[in-house]
Amino acid sequence: MIEKKEKKSVLFVCMGNICRSPTAEGVFRHFVNEAGLADRVEVDSAGTHAYHTGEPPDRRAAAAAQRRGISLSGIKARRVSDGDFEKYDYIIAMDEDNVRHLLDQAPQEHHVKVRLFLSFAAIGETEVPDPYYGGAAGFERVLDLVEEASRGLLETLS
Repeated sequence: MIEKKEKKSVLFVCMGNICRSPTAEGVFRHFVNEAGLADRVEVDSAGTHAYHTGEPPDRRAAAAAQRRGISLSGIKARRVSDGDFEKYDYIIAMDEDNVRHLLDQAPQEHHVKVRLFLSFAAIGETEVPDPYYGGAAGFERVLDLVEEASRGLLETLS
């Protein structure tokens, strides 16, 4: 279990920070709260690109999460900053493209923090697909994958 004095921080990253990473932030925060670890685990999300800075999560992502009892309210899109590499213990990317962007931006000593989200799930897939240009089923699939990986990440932190 995470020791009381030891606080961990997790940053979820996708491209625009309006679909996958805010979904991951909301789901993981929900799991952290259910586990009684809210005072010991900080959760945030960001994008590798600044396409949607200041915008709330995609309404389809928020609706899909809400149907599962998870709120994405209060989340606003932002771009990954240089300071994030110093601040966060885990920088979790949704796909390989975002891993490459993060490694290009991160100082070498912080490369070890960058991981694929699905590396925390034993499901035989490596990337959380971007649902932006698809239908509702894509957002449900993202939630399925995010929930599975969130369980594994929480176990890693515990």
